[in-house]
Formats: sequence, C-alpha cells, structure tokens
Amino acid sequence: MEVGGAEAEEGVTRVLVVDDSPVDRRVAQLLLSSSSCAGAFHVIAVDSARKAMEFLGLKGGKGQAVDMVLTDYSMPEMTGYDLLKAIKAMAPLKPIPVVVMSSENEPQRISRCLNAGAEDFIVKPLQSKDVQRLRSCSTARPKGSAPCEAVAKRTPMPPPPPSDQHHAAAASASVRRGHFAGVAMVLHSSSVELSQYLPLLVKLVLLVCAVLCLGHILHRWSSGGGRSLSL
Repeated sequence: MEVGGAEAEEGVTRVLVVDDSPVDRRVAQLLLSSSSCAGAFHVIAVDSARKAMEFLGLKGGKGQAVDMVLTDYSMPEMTGYDLLKAIKAMAPLKPIPVVVMSSENEPQRISRCLNAGAEDFIVKPLQSKDVQRLRSCSTARPKGSAPCEAVAKRTPMPPPPPSDQHHAAAASASVRRGHFAGVAMVLHSSSVELSQYLPLLVKLVLLVCAVLCLGHILHRWSSGGGRSLSL
C-alpha cells in the first residue's frame, strides 16, 4: 500500500487511487500532484479493491477519511464496480464520491457504474483535462465552485462500428499513445529522482577506486620488502 506520509491540509482533496497497474497508479499520482495542481490533491494509492476497503474501514476497524475514491474498473479478485457498490452501501446518507476509470469505452459499463452511484466515469489514461472533473466531484471542493456535472446526462461516445476500420484503428492508436505518454511520465519521474543520488554515487565510486589503489600500492610495497615502490 502506498500512502502519503503527512495528513492532508485543510481544503486539500484527499483522493484514494485504486488500480492494480503500477504505471496507471503512478500516472495518477504524478498528475494530481503536479506543479499545476500543487496543493490541490493529497493522493493515497493502493493496488487492489480489498486494500481500499481496509483503508476505508469497510472490513471492520477504524477507516481513514477521504474526499473521493478514484478506482479502476477491471481488477482481479474484486472489481472497481464491486468497490463502488460497497462504498455506496457503507454510508447511503452521505456517500463518498466515487469516480470509475477504465481503458475501455463501453456504454453498457459506463451506464452500469453511473446507475450504481458513480459520480463520473473517465476513460484511461488519465489526462490533465480530467483533473477539473475530479476536483468538481470532490466533497472538499471550495465554496462557490460548480457542483459535479450530472454525469447521467452525459452521452458517452460509443465505440466505432466494426465496419469502420479506419476509426477503430485511430481510436486504438490514441489509447496506445496515451499509455506510452503515461509510461514516459513515470520514466521521467524516476530519472529525476535518480539524478538526486547521482553525485553521491560518483563520490562512492571514486572512494572505492581510491581504496583499491591504496591497497595495491601497499601490497607492492610489502612484497618488495619496502625497498622499492613501483606502479
């Protein structure tokens, strides 16, 4: 379970991200914690619906408070749809807002989630344009901000007909580009984190080389009886 160490500040949206894909979890964390959205979101990430239920206290014990749950639809053992129903049943009078995301734009799946009480349905990969949608669906949105748009009134874009191969290929290419962009974002973040330790690594390598050279010199000195020293 990946959790934020510090408590969220007042007015900050606490988002529980639930996704079994490490790349998609990392993309959501980076996007919601990026400089353009700094201070807007406090992200807690888990890799399964069951861990999310434990975090929320749905399996007994004291749960942690969150302002919104962002969950993937397709996950092993327990799906995001099952998690959605469990959350809505937990507190029917004041339920936690739940946004479902999926890499498949299926109208039947979208309607199923919205009818079960989901505040929104986002087609993955998560993008910067989706951040405002998430903010408006949160219970921690600032006063005077617009409420979450009635997602039930949205008409999801149906998948292209099988006969239209050109549109189908374009849609598939768009999904692949989004996935590659997410992977690139994760790799860039990892390289930035690694660069912080690079100077220390260089110093460590130089120190090891110096120790090895000194050991070699002492060995040559001792083997020569101290009479000569040659490199």
